[in-house]
Amino acid sequence: MSAVAPSRVTIVGASAAGLSVAEALRRGGYPGRLTLIGDEPHLPYDRPPLSKQLLSGAWDADRLRLRNAGALDALGLDLRLGAAAVTLDTEAREVALADGDRVGYDALVLATGAAARRLPGTDGVAGVHVLRTLEDALDLRRELRPGRRLVIVGAGFVGAEAAAVARKLGAEVTMVTDAPVPLADALGPDLGAMLAEVHAEHGVRIISGVRVDAVLTQGGRASGVRLADGRTVEADAVLVGIGARPNTGWLAASGVAVGDGVECDATLHAGSGVWAAGDVVSWPHPRTGERIRIEHRANATEQGLAVARNILAGPAHATPFDPLPYVWSDQYDLKIQIYGRIRGCDQVRVVEGSLAERRLTALYGRDGTVRAVAGVNMPRATRGYRPLVAEQAPWPRATDTVPAPSADKTPSTGQAPGTGQAPGTGQAPGTGQAPSGRQVPSARQVPVADSAPGSGSAIKDERALGDAVALSGRDA
Repeated sequence: MSAVAPSRVTIVGASAAGLSVAEALRRGGYPGRLTLIGDEPHLPYDRPPLSKQLLSGAWDADRLRLRNAGALDALGLDLRLGAAAVTLDTEAREVALADGDRVGYDALVLATGAAARRLPGTDGVAGVHVLRTLEDALDLRRELRPGRRLVIVGAGFVGAEAAAVARKLGAEVTMVTDAPVPLADALGPDLGAMLAEVHAEHGVRIISGVRVDAVLTQGGRASGVRLADGRTVEADAVLVGIGARPNTGWLAASGVAVGDGVECDATLHAGSGVWAAGDVVSWPHPRTGERIRIEHRANATEQGLAVARNILAGPAHATPFDPLPYVWSDQYDLKIQIYGRIRGCDQVRVVEGSLAERRLTALYGRDGTVRAVAGVNMPRATRGYRPLVAEQAPWPRATDTVPAPSADKTPSTGQAPGTGQAPGTGQAPGTGQAPSGRQVPSARQVPVADSAPGSGSAIKDERALGDAVALSGRDA
C-alpha cells in the first residue's frame, strides 16, 4: 500500500469489474471507506450466462450471483443498489445519484460497463429485445417456445449463442447480418462459414449480406423486420444483437475525457483521482500504443485487480495494464475460445485439427507476429499456444515448427501479480522453439488491403487448411 492511501474509494458500477476492485482493495489491506454503487437492484451478477444457461432455463437467476450477501457484507461496503449515478463533479469529488444523494470520494473507479445498441425507433416496442441485463434475458426467455418465430438482428457471439438456445427450445430462428459470413468479424471467413453451417444444420435460417432497415409492428408489437433490399421477415419477437456502447453519457459535463469509453492512460488512470475498469475503459496498449476497449468478461476482472493495485500504489507508482485478452462462446456442442486480439490480423493458420472435423486450433498474425489463437473444441491445445500470443512471437515460416507448450506449464491469461505485465513464457524470445514443436502447413501472407473491410473475402490454397486468409472486422 502507498504511504498515503485514499481514505474514501467510490466505485460506480456493481459489475464484475467493480466487485473485482472492491475485493482486491480489501485483500490488499485497504482499511478506508469503500462505496459500491449500482444502477440495477441486484447483487453483482455474471453476464456471460445470460445468453447461455439463464436463457435456456438451465440456471435460475440466483445462480448468476458473483457473491452472496454474506460475502459482500464481509467486505464492509457502503452498498448502494438501484441508484444510478447521474453526474460527476471532479472538482468537488462527488458523485450525484438519481435518488438525490451525493457520494464523495478521494479515489473514484468508473466500472459502468456498456449498454446494448438498439435499432432506431424500437425503444418501448413490445417484442423487441436486447440481451445485456438479467431482465433482458428473462424477458427474452419468455418468448422462446416451440413454434414462436424469432428474428435475430446481428450475428456476433451473443446473437449466435441466443440462436443456439432458441433452437433447442423449439423456436423458429432467422439470423440476419449485413456481413457476408456470420462471425467472420470475430473469427475470419473460414471459421465463420463453418459456424454458419453448424447453425444451418440445426435449423437456423441465415440471411447474410443485407442490413435490417426497420422493425415492423402490428398492434403495437413487433411483427417482423424489413430488409434494405425490400424483403420482409415475419417474427413474433426480434432480438437486436448489434454490439454495445460504453455507459459514459452521465460524464458529459464532468471533465473526464470520453471517446470510445473513458479515456485512460496505460495504468487505467483518467486523471484527478479517477480510474476505470471493464467494458467502459479505453486505454493505450503498453506494447503497441493502440488505444483499445475490450468487452470481455475475463478482462473486466483483470482490470479490476490492476486498478486496485494501482490505487494502493498511487498514480506515481502505478504499472501499465498489459493483458492477454480471452473470450469464449458456447454454441450447440462447440466451445470456442480466443486468446489475444484478432482485429487487424491478415494471416491465419490451422495448426491442429481441421475445419472439416470442427475441432481445431488456429493462429492469427499481423505484421509478422502471432497476435491471437482461436480454438474450437480443443481447449487444452488452444491454451498451449498462449505464450506465442503473449510474447508476440515471430510468425512461423513455411519450414518452422510451431511450438505447442504443455497447457499445464502455460502461464495464466492474467498479469503477473503486482507487475502489470504479461507473464513470461519460458521461451527464448523469437526462437519459436519448444520441446513439443510440431510441423504445420506453410502459410502465405495476404495483404489485408486485398479485402475490403467486412467483405469476408479470402485467398485460399485448396491444398491446406493452414494457409493464410485475409481477415477484417472488429474485435472478437
